[in-house]
Amino acid sequence: MALGKADFERARAHMVETQIAGRGVRDPRLLDAMRQVPREAFVAEGYEELAFEDAPLTIGEGQTISQPYVVALMMEAAETKVGDVALEVGAGSGYAAAVLGRLVARVFAIERHRSLAEEARRRLKRLGCDNIELRCGDGTRGWPEAAPFDVILVSAGAPKVPEALKEQLVSGGRLIIPVGRHDGHQRLLKITRCGAADSLTTDLGAVSFVPLVGEQA
Repeated sequence: MALGKADFERARAHMVETQIAGRGVRDPRLLDAMRQVPREAFVAEGYEELAFEDAPLTIGEGQTISQPYVVALMMEAAETKVGDVALEVGAGSGYAAAVLGRLVARVFAIERHRSLAEEARRRLKRLGCDNIELRCGDGTRGWPEAAPFDVILVSAGAPKVPEALKEQLVSGGRLIIPVGRHDGHQRLLKITRCGAADSLTTDLGAVSFVPLVGEQA
């Protein structure tokens, strides 16, 4: 029997308590956002009941919707504030952008696959996520006309950090990006811009993402 609205709400609550809060994520705004955003709406048709599993799921074009804990880990590390302007590179299904949109004032999201970008845009519109702008393009270049950003999240693994993204951070801005080989194994880095040419890098641990593709990757 297909799950109903109440079933999905219970599944999201269980996901947050066991996979996210249970692993040490403490930001109450983030936990609340992940309880509220309907993750089941951002997976391929027929996969709704699998949306809350502790694993990534395919969304087409060789891309995935990230594991719930990884989404939470990146956003907590980004130390989002209500008035922040954020950039997400690798929007995929639009799920992370929808969560991020509940934490900051404005989200600019980029997805390189047109079919995914169009479907994500439709999902976000249906859910009333009116503080999110999404376009199809090369995320390694960032979004210069919307910069600078307080937060940049990159949902794909890069061999090195694209210079354009570092340059589009405000002083004190936070860039969260997986960096490493293109075999699906990277280190998740938090790069805090300290000035025009200085930054502080923190290693958040091992992760596995699809490769980042673009001019600066």
